[in-house]
Amino acid sequence: MRKVILMFTLGALSLTSCGTKKKIAELEKQNKESKDLLNSTTVKLNLCISEKESLSLQNEYLKKNNSDLISNVGNITNLSKQGAENIEKALETIKEKDLKITRMQDALTKKDSITLALVTSIKSSVGISDPDINVNVEKGVVFISIADKLLFKSGSYVVSDRAKEVLGKVAKVINDKPTFECMVEGHTDNIPFTGNAILIDNWDLSVKRSTAIVRVLTKDLGVKPSQLIAAGRGEFIPLVENKTAENRAANRRTRIVILPKIDEFYDMIEKEMKKK
Repeated sequence: MRKVILMFTLGALSLTSCGTKKKIAELEKQNKESKDLLNSTTVKLNLCISEKESLSLQNEYLKKNNSDLISNVGNITNLSKQGAENIEKALETIKEKDLKITRMQDALTKKDSITLALVTSIKSSVGISDPDINVNVEKGVVFISIADKLLFKSGSYVVSDRAKEVLGKVAKVINDKPTFECMVEGHTDNIPFTGNAILIDNWDLSVKRSTAIVRVLTKDLGVKPSQLIAAGRGEFIPLVENKTAENRAANRRTRIVILPKIDEFYDMIEKEMKKK
């Protein structure tokens, strides 16, 4: 009986031992799987933490970028407003300049009209039929050119009697324009003046002829001395080349330049510029 009981006990222990081993093996397997799962989860967790840090940095960058963009939008708005104001001011300036240009053109047109009327008056007074008297306009200035043969004898600065008749017509024009100035220019050809006790060269001759005309205009014909300017140009501004006797005769002349006073002309322009 005892023997039977002992054998039964040993069998039971043997069965119990086998069951425990199986359980331990299963537990070990489960433990391994848990460890593997833990390791895998730890790796994923570390990746998530790394991504989170990266996303946090991106978020901070985007916040800063967004703030900068908002600031730039404000600046662009201000710049656009300033640009619009500058454009408006520029347009106003252009309008003012256009207005000034228009007024100046009006003043110049008015001056040209005055000059044209003056030329017509001079041609009517002096006469344009005489080929030795030429009236023309250059750059808004009126010129009366009188051939040398109407005024002087060759090599002389004594005004001839015939010249006084011609100069009388010129004096009438000058006296009709008391605010105008007149420059009397003496011109010669290029043949050298041989000289005498008074004259040295063509410069001297041209100046003497100019002052002789001025004296006739003031003393004999009543022109105000303050309106006249005497000038000698010698041979240096010829009308044509001094190659023939005919050309040299054309270059020997007295030219009377009639022009408004410069300050009056500028006053006229200034008045036009101030008009609203």
